[in-house]
Amino acid sequence: MSGCVLINGRVLTGRGLVAGLAVVIDGGRIVAVCDPADVPVDAGPRHDLQGDALLPGFIDIQVNGGGGVLFNNAPNVDALRRIAQAHRRFGTTGLLPTLISDDPEVMRQAIAATREAIAQGVPGILGLHLEGPYLASARKGTHDAGKFRVPDDAELEMVASLGHGVTVMTLAPECVSTDIIRALVARGVLLCAGHTAGSYEQIRAGLDAGIRGFTHLYNAMSPLQGREPGAVGAALEDPHSWCGIVVDGHHVHAASLRVALAAKPRGKVLLVTDAMPPVGADDPSYTLYGETITAQDGVVRNAAGALAGSALDMATAVRNSVQWLGVPLEEAARMASTYPAEFLGLGRAYGRIEPGYRADLVSLDDGLRVRDTWIAGAIG
Repeated sequence: MSGCVLINGRVLTGRGLVAGLAVVIDGGRIVAVCDPADVPVDAGPRHDLQGDALLPGFIDIQVNGGGGVLFNNAPNVDALRRIAQAHRRFGTTGLLPTLISDDPEVMRQAIAATREAIAQGVPGILGLHLEGPYLASARKGTHDAGKFRVPDDAELEMVASLGHGVTVMTLAPECVSTDIIRALVARGVLLCAGHTAGSYEQIRAGLDAGIRGFTHLYNAMSPLQGREPGAVGAALEDPHSWCGIVVDGHHVHAASLRVALAAKPRGKVLLVTDAMPPVGADDPSYTLYGETITAQDGVVRNAAGALAGSALDMATAVRNSVQWLGVPLEEAARMASTYPAEFLGLGRAYGRIEPGYRADLVSLDDGLRVRDTWIAGAIG
């Protein structure tokens, strides 16, 4: 056997964080989680975790950029490699590069780049998230409403053309027909409602047609009110859908996030970053739709005052969930790994520390800061 063995850590298992276990890795996968005394002598070198928490690697389904790169501005493989490398520093071992609303040709380039990155085995690229352009102008946020449109059959085929990896699309259910929603679902696209001014009834119709989740819950969607539940009410009521949340202290009040955690069944709330180029970069500025935007005090806004993504990384999202929301570390880690994997349909291979699973892992010190990451068993 060739591989490595991780020892002397607190391993996240189905029973919580458990000390005194060894994690045996071979061929990019976990082959055993056992007593160190039971590890074969030829299992490979030992890596001492020094008491750190060993968690499944984080999976972020909404990453617009990182390392100084915005995917919209550079829809190519090199950009994807830089974005993934930047986020790996913060424990993210799998992500969906996210393209915000753009022209068909840019979408086509982004899909082709993602396909090629997966074919080349670029570490961390699991698929693609198309955030728009089938969105509502009334809830556009920082998106360019001039890019919004209703797709024709040819564009539907293009959206679903990745071929390998997962495709997620965010759309406003009131802006497209339920036939379009069903057509995308039938082509294997995972749909989320977002940037929507839809009524409760319109959102509910979208869920019934196959929408699977909600993009950055509370943000850029019709709010929950007493006589009009809106998109937020539909999201919180529905037991089957997943909700992404941005825990950066700017997107949503902590109390509202705690309401979501109380309302949704366990496993249906995911941590996402909605990250922009400043994550993992020295330069706090970047260009979006021709406008220069600068992160200030951890918040990213355009000239109109709309939030333009975030400067959040996934390790900070986990830490904030523990410190601000009172979520146990074990559950915050699952919100960043296990539950996103299940949302993506990858729950049998990613998001757990169990035999047969990908050896995508992250170790956190006592301050919940990243010490090391492994992708397919390779430390980096």
